[in-house]
Amino acid sequence: MNLCIDQGNSSIKIGIFDQNKLVKTFVYKKFDRKSILSTLHNFSINHCIYSSVIKKNASAIAFLKKNIPHVLVLTHETPLPIENKYHTPETLGKDRLAGVVGAAFLMPNFDVLVVDAGTAITFDFIDAKKNYLGGNIDAGLELRLKALHTFTKKLPLVKPVKEVPLLASDTEMALAAGVLNGIIFEIDSYIDTLKFEYPRLSTFLTGGSSIFFEKKLKNSIFAEKNLVLIGLNYILQYNAQ
Repeated sequence: MNLCIDQGNSSIKIGIFDQNKLVKTFVYKKFDRKSILSTLHNFSINHCIYSSVIKKNASAIAFLKKNIPHVLVLTHETPLPIENKYHTPETLGKDRLAGVVGAAFLMPNFDVLVVDAGTAITFDFIDAKKNYLGGNIDAGLELRLKALHTFTKKLPLVKPVKEVPLLASDTEMALAAGVLNGIIFEIDSYIDTLKFEYPRLSTFLTGGSSIFFEKKLKNSIFAEKNLVLIGLNYILQYNAQ
């Protein structure tokens, strides 16, 4: 069984896989050794992959290597089951990389756009031949709302809401609707534009904020909240072989 760890900007996501089957997921605010030890006692873990979009936690890696026979730390030099065409692979977020690997695993022989809506929103594209061609980074839902409040004199800080009108009639709703609708139009526009060149395009939507968009896009998408973990498991299996 495999243990996959995704260290994000605001939380740590953990997945337990029995080969390709995702058995259990956990989310923690920080690296919780006690909880991970409990997981190791409940599951027979032989392989582990650790990925981080922030500075690597050296003590956490040492802890994993002490308790698990085989530990892989994902870096820009890790062998991959795809071709990475990014010009600066050392600067590419590991979650972005794992996301496109997961998409290639779930939708082989298809051109795929991966939209990961978290603290930032990332757009990443991998073609049907498993060539990762790059993508873009934009501010996420809550980040946009906080920025509007922080860098203006009078605009309030509002929380994201799922249901908004096209045009709002008060300031708080104008902020919520403006940001949410703007992101919806942005995602749909990326999909529409890519479809001109890649008519068989499939799109995966993932990330903690994806629930705000998944039912509002005019384009059909696959919602997979565990796409990054699935990609990490695929990378781990590829290297274990």
